[in-house]
Amino acid sequence: MDHTLKSVLQGMAGALSLSLAVAAGAQAPATTPAAAPAAAPAASPTWSVGPVDFSGFVDGYYSYNANRPGQNSAFGQINQLYNFNDQTDQFSLEAAKLSLNHDPDPVGAHVDLMFGRTNAFLHSPSNFNEFLTGNYIEQAYVSIKPPKAKGFEMDFGQFVTSAGAEVIETMTNYNYSHGILFGYAIPYYHFGLRTSMPVTKSWTIGYQAVNGWNNTVDNNGGLTHGFTSAVVKSKASWYVNIYTGPENFNTQKGYRNLIDTTIILTPTSKFSWLVNYDYGQNKASTATPLASHSPHWQGIATAARGQMTANSALAFRYEYFNDNQGFSTGSRQKLNEVTATYEYKWPVGLLMRAEYRRDWSNIAYFDKGDTNNVKAQSTATIGFIAYFGPKR
Repeated sequence: MDHTLKSVLQGMAGALSLSLAVAAGAQAPATTPAAAPAAAPAASPTWSVGPVDFSGFVDGYYSYNANRPGQNSAFGQINQLYNFNDQTDQFSLEAAKLSLNHDPDPVGAHVDLMFGRTNAFLHSPSNFNEFLTGNYIEQAYVSIKPPKAKGFEMDFGQFVTSAGAEVIETMTNYNYSHGILFGYAIPYYHFGLRTSMPVTKSWTIGYQAVNGWNNTVDNNGGLTHGFTSAVVKSKASWYVNIYTGPENFNTQKGYRNLIDTTIILTPTSKFSWLVNYDYGQNKASTATPLASHSPHWQGIATAARGQMTANSALAFRYEYFNDNQGFSTGSRQKLNEVTATYEYKWPVGLLMRAEYRRDWSNIAYFDKGDTNNVKAQSTATIGFIAYFGPKR
């Protein structure tokens, strides 16, 4: 049997088996949560002290990898291509977050402090400037929203990227694990200036001038420019994000370009479906770049989430990613990924997700044991997220 077809069938079989197993043990629901176009559970409630709102969560998990990658393997004891919940065959803290927010009236501020494995991904110790200036900070910015500016808002500081169908906070996504496109096609965050302006009741545009991708200190003296568009209606939304600017070290020659678009459909309050496409290119800094000097990557993802009962839901995701020269993943390869996630939410502020995921490549990319490499990886994960606190 063809390897790709075999991988697809194995992934579908595993996803279906997990979904049926966890659904059979689900408890009876009590209430129906409010629907949100791109969010799975309802947003975290807040606790307010004066003009400042506090909220946060703690997210922990256990993951099992059928390949059993060892500590002495090439990548170590991790689920490859994962973000934030990559540590496997052990209990781990994905994230602990504390948020402070004051809505602009007309001046506001927002700070997100992030701890755990997520913070290690956002601010690698290998990047000394980021480790010193950005450690434990996911976002920190001030906002200005003039009362007579017809909805115009301007933020300055560190903020998460506008690109992508998923966000850093796991409980806001359909699935527990983050997809390949989230981790390898787009940036995590930026530092600089961003604006947004409503054009109509359903259409908002924006412009960003930032230092680059995932940095607070620029390394080449050139700005990256971002252009955003969001059309949001009751049952359909369309987002387009474009980033372009120099990203090569110590030179402004050679631009990194990204085109990101997502369509989200919510035909009913209990079902939503999305499609996300990304295309990126990092042009060489040489005067006459060859094709091999300008790697590009592209991928497409589709995901759906259905509310089975008031407290439980099922979500599925499929992705295809082509890293034509290994710029994003470190190897020239074509990747596929399928994920099935079961969710149960308790009214007291506790969310559980159980997940099966299978990744496969056209090359032997995944570690197996300490010394072997294979073309596929299957994992099972269970995560618990507790969020707070009571509203004022």
